[in-house]
Amino acid sequence: MAVLVIEDDVELLDILCFALRRDGHDVIGAHDGEAGLRLFKGNEPQLVLLDLNLPKLSGWEVCKQIRRESTTPVIMLTANASERDVINGLDAGADDYITKPFSPSQLLARVRAVLRRRAEAADQPRQGWQTITAGDLTLDPGWRSAHRGTESVQLTPTEFKLLYELMLHERQVLTHQTLTDRVWGYEGVSDSSLLKGHVRNLRRKLQEHLGSADYIRTVVGVGYTFQRHQSNGVQSQPAMTGV
Repeated sequence: MAVLVIEDDVELLDILCFALRRDGHDVIGAHDGEAGLRLFKGNEPQLVLLDLNLPKLSGWEVCKQIRRESTTPVIMLTANASERDVINGLDAGADDYITKPFSPSQLLARVRAVLRRRAEAADQPRQGWQTITAGDLTLDPGWRSAHRGTESVQLTPTEFKLLYELMLHERQVLTHQTLTDRVWGYEGVSDSSLLKGHVRNLRRKLQEHLGSADYIRTVVGVGYTFQRHQSNGVQSQPAMTGV
């Protein structure tokens, strides 16, 4: 399987493809969104590097269409690191983003981390990941899903790992840095926009499918904590909570 790069800047596309091939990856490239989507459907790549501002079909739309049929990791390439753009990209289904300009070494480090997480996610049951139950919520690594009574929700690998860490350390406040290290593997790099976007998406899924988004509480300026619900509707109080 290959890494698919969708980037309309021809010079940048050539640089990215060269750097990835030198790092040992098979690479295919496209200059617009429509061509990129066709290559995705015909090649089943292991990772997609996706520019946001593409001709014919925007990066946001390409990502949404990929997510309708696949959990293949997507790293968005953006010239704008505003929180709104980041959250919009994550809402579309991206796993990560990187802001232009970036160095090849920075990009390759992100690619390796994403592919490592993908491999770990595929091997979750054999790695000793345990089913976790806290209150009325159960997290199942075999199906990568969360269950509440008869209702369930399928999670992306990133969403699963984020919720797993929070539930595993129930009632503890995990800082932005700690979650970034454990979920994304970017030691020493705390990306609050990336984390905030995934927490927002995870809360939305829990609300839509399980009827509550209150399992994950924000500790303002610090991080997040998991709050269990009881079957009778009573909530336990976390050590610290924020708005």
